[in-house]
Amino acid sequence: MRHAPTTRAGLALAAVGALFAGTLGLDPAAAAHVSTGHSPGQHSTEQFSRLSTYPVFENVPDDVDPTDPTVAEISSVSPDGNTLAYTDAAGGRIGFLDITDPSDPVGLGSHDVSGGTGGSPTSVAITASSAGDVALVVVDDSTYPGLEDTAWEDEDPAIGTRAGHLDVVTVDGDHQILHTIDLAGQPDSIAISPDGRYAAIAMENQRNEAYTPDGGEEGDLPQAPAGFLQVIDLTDDDPTTWTTTPVELPVDAMTDAGLDTPEDAEPEYVDINADDQLAMTLQENNGVVIVDLPSVIDDPDNASAAVTSVWSAGNDRVSGIDATSDGIFDPVDTVDKPREPDAIQWVGTDADGNDLVATANEGDWKGGTRGWTVFDAATGEVVWDAGNGFERLATRYGLFNDDRAAKKGTEPEGMAFDEIDGTPYAFVGSERSNFVAVYDMTDPTKPTFTQVLPATNGPEGLLPIPSRNLIAISSETDDASVLVRASVSLYRLGDDPATFPSIESDIGSDGAPIGWGALGALSAVPGNDHVLYAASDNAYATGRIYKIDTGVSPAQIVGVREVREADGTLIDDDSIDIEGLYARPEGGFWAANEGATGDANSLLRLDDAGRIQETVSLPTEISSKIGKWGLEGVTAVGSGESEQVYVAVQRPLWTDSTATTQGMDGNVTRIGRYTPATGTWEWFGFPLDTTSVSGDWIGVSEIAAVDADTLAVVERDKQNGTTAAIKRVYTVDIPATGVSGDEAITAPLTTTLAHDVLPDLQATHGWTQEKLEGLTIGADHQVYAVTDNDGLVDATGETVFMRLGSLSTVFADATATTTKLALPTTRVRAGSTVRVGVSVSPAAAGETVTLLDGGRAVGAGTLDAAGKATIAYTAAKVGRHSLTATYAGSDTLAASTSAVARLTVTKAATKATLKAPTRATTTKRITLRAVLSPKAATGKVTFFDGAGRLGTVAVGNGVATLSVRLGRGRHTVSATYAGTATYAAARTGRATITVTI
Repeated sequence: MRHAPTTRAGLALAAVGALFAGTLGLDPAAAAHVSTGHSPGQHSTEQFSRLSTYPVFENVPDDVDPTDPTVAEISSVSPDGNTLAYTDAAGGRIGFLDITDPSDPVGLGSHDVSGGTGGSPTSVAITASSAGDVALVVVDDSTYPGLEDTAWEDEDPAIGTRAGHLDVVTVDGDHQILHTIDLAGQPDSIAISPDGRYAAIAMENQRNEAYTPDGGEEGDLPQAPAGFLQVIDLTDDDPTTWTTTPVELPVDAMTDAGLDTPEDAEPEYVDINADDQLAMTLQENNGVVIVDLPSVIDDPDNASAAVTSVWSAGNDRVSGIDATSDGIFDPVDTVDKPREPDAIQWVGTDADGNDLVATANEGDWKGGTRGWTVFDAATGEVVWDAGNGFERLATRYGLFNDDRAAKKGTEPEGMAFDEIDGTPYAFVGSERSNFVAVYDMTDPTKPTFTQVLPATNGPEGLLPIPSRNLIAISSETDDASVLVRASVSLYRLGDDPATFPSIESDIGSDGAPIGWGALGALSAVPGNDHVLYAASDNAYATGRIYKIDTGVSPAQIVGVREVREADGTLIDDDSIDIEGLYARPEGGFWAANEGATGDANSLLRLDDAGRIQETVSLPTEISSKIGKWGLEGVTAVGSGESEQVYVAVQRPLWTDSTATTQGMDGNVTRIGRYTPATGTWEWFGFPLDTTSVSGDWIGVSEIAAVDADTLAVVERDKQNGTTAAIKRVYTVDIPATGVSGDEAITAPLTTTLAHDVLPDLQATHGWTQEKLEGLTIGADHQVYAVTDNDGLVDATGETVFMRLGSLSTVFADATATTTKLALPTTRVRAGSTVRVGVSVSPAAAGETVTLLDGGRAVGAGTLDAAGKATIAYTAAKVGRHSLTATYAGSDTLAASTSAVARLTVTKAATKATLKAPTRATTTKRITLRAVLSPKAATGKVTFFDGAGRLGTVAVGNGVATLSVRLGRGRHTVSATYAGTATYAAARTGRATITVTI
């Protein structure tokens, strides 16, 4: 039966031309159709952004210790997309989450499916039934003697038993088990067909890795019983009627396909397409089988005939990778191994209408090619292969796991495929590098990489939820002792920017991305905006200094140099552990080297190439009291003869560094000041916070100079995830004179909280990172911070590179300014101009200050070199005025506002002058004029003849004019200006006019 050109949900795909796809160095031995496809695709501007990370230990029953191991391995979701189920193999439980609000999942409890015999659920799938939505949970009840019992180490154990069952569990309510089916073997994965008609279970009958078959070696195949396939017809929606139909896999066909051990198939993973065709991997046999499910149900007595195709996944020769666990980034190795695929997915059709499947080539006992492959489903022909591309993604995003390099590298294990918001996507999970790569599958013969999703440790369950534009990632690794906990993370496709990656690496001259990780130190590059240096610690074999371009987002590592001896010899003996870095204005670096012992802690002066020019030892009074937890930061102020170098010791000094039981001399650690010109040391005490968490401790992890006498200090706890509490930046003012190391504890510095970084870390919605280890103030006056990912050892591997804000914002107290306003008088008449003096300290030459009158800007001035400015203020409105001056701040100085100055403005003095003729006749009109000073005065003037009113007229342009006719006689004329709210009233003098006939 032909598989229609569909996505997993049965939506049609058009085979189109290749989208833009760059590479990160193509495997030179790969065929022309094999591509790494590493440049982000151009099909959509949408991204998956992380909404939440739910640790499943919070969902265990009340009687379970939350520190007990928990797992979130495989997940499924209810048809409405609101309830997620996950398998917890460690606890023998199935867990449920309410994800109605994916940014805030709510635990609905986890429930035992172990059968009372210690069984472990291996997979789950949810479907609708007459009893409502039900979860089909497959449970492994097998025994594997020898794997857990060290008594078997010296003798061959029994092969054990292979058994399992399926529980049908209600999704809503109290999660009752409605039906249990004996599976007659050990199950691995389960899938339900898109039309809901079939369920299929890969019955692995997994080998016992501690058992030695006749003629073989420990863990070899074959190990009876052989694996097979179980099929369930779900057309009767009453779950209590469901039964299984076994499908034995044809040995002859597997032999003809060249599989490794055809008599022991070892099925691993199943997927079903819209035509009810099943694809199943046989991982240890490096094979794939295709099964027509309707034929199984139509003729159950001849179910093996429903196997329509069997083929080998073949070998793959992959070059340009690092397959050596030596702590060095060196992608020069080649592997040539069987693919041994784990997960498999139907991914559509090619241009000729051939059905395609994709596999995640994790590998098992003989293979693993660190990538994934698209095959023709009928023939097994390779249509596309990731080559070295998937492995190089780990390197590019700081997720290279050197501990696994010599084994199976990134171990791509989980895979999912679906159409979300109109675009078909493939999701491929790296079990060992803790990420999921996303590919646009619009043309499934040319997958286009779009982004990487960070995950907690061991991501295996990848669950697209297309109806809600979501994908859920469940991670199985759990170790409460190091605060690595299994979780379910939710991501949504949309316009929101992704928080990961915040930093990535550029492509090197060899076509491979620059290897990096464990960024434990940051430094500005003097005079170079948007460029930083970072260093990694001894998570790797050599000390490494990276150049970072912060002018792009995400930030990009564009260069690397290694710390070497003065003669250029590479240091790879673990004697270099760079925990602090400072780029000097005159060139080169200071590096804080934390030694394995107290006297191995040192201050290193490096040249521009990273070669050691000078080693400065710590004074014996300090080094003799450091057992571990030594130097953790370095910074400097000044240059030349005035240069002063500061270092930080991570924790308080030991009372006896040789003692078996450590004791601290209080809760104060040390900041040291070294003056190169004199070779002298001074010390200052830094008081640490306290913690109530058992086994936790607080320490300093970085320092950076804010100004000549102020240091920023990073203080953190040892907690991560849900218990992370202290990730803070403090400032301290450094006195002109220090003391001895012992005296520093008696008068510790006063600390001021500048910035709590915990909310910044939590804003990524991931597993809150422990090691806030790098901080610097760039030449662009921005404050940067970074977390150390520990090279993925007992850590998720995610690096969070943060832009915390401007220097003046983050360190507002340390960069505070004072603005003062001075008035020459407190009382003036309206219309007067007052010269207001403004000063800002520290000086901010060339910057602007603003004068405000009751909050309204009325003038501005530019500060001179002394931080002073004069602003002319015209007092226009009568009344009491509240004047303030404000300085808006800069990248290096904080804003400030002066105290209020009161200025009383009274009415302006006004003078009125009468202009009138001395003689007139009764036959003609005369003109009387009242001239006001100042000319700007407005209002009205009334003219009088003696006590009699002649008339009132308005003032225009400082003059009021009245034309009148007077009777015969002698007249005494005057005028009165009534004044306004601004101008005072005034009276003219008298004028005598003699009027004749």
